[in-house]
Amino acid sequence: MKKVAIGCDPNAAALKQVIEEHLQELGYEYEDYGSDDTVYANVAIRVAEAVARGDHERGILICGTGIGVSIAANKVRGAYAALCSDAYSAERARKSNNANIMTMGSQVLGPELAKTLVTIWMRSEYTPGGRSEPKVRRIVEYDQGRGSADQT
Repeated sequence: MKKVAIGCDPNAAALKQVIEEHLQELGYEYEDYGSDDTVYANVAIRVAEAVARGDHERGILICGTGIGVSIAANKVRGAYAALCSDAYSAERARKSNNANIMTMGSQVLGPELAKTLVTIWMRSEYTPGGRSEPKVRRIVEYDQGRGSADQT
């Protein structure tokens, strides 16, 4: 069973609750990293660190647009956050990019679409050896400090 870390800013607390209930319905365990901090970067970093450490297999972060928490989470080495706003991007975030954190915007998505995206993202898996592997490997290499942006 996948363990999920979830967190948001205060503006997204209602959607986070909807997503937590949905995760339970789908049979996933989750740990709530909060929704009280008005500085969304704080919760995003906590969730990203927990996912990068391996405490959780995946993370879900929510703010008004999903952009801010995505930027903050991606500053953590080993965290790969992707903004998901449609079914295709939710699926490809996992299957093509091996994202371990999905971000969403509470002011952009309604609860039903958000639940659909979570379902798709949670059920999608990265398959090593495909067309995307060299691209994902390069991201991880750079993230781990092996190589420069000029490397080909």
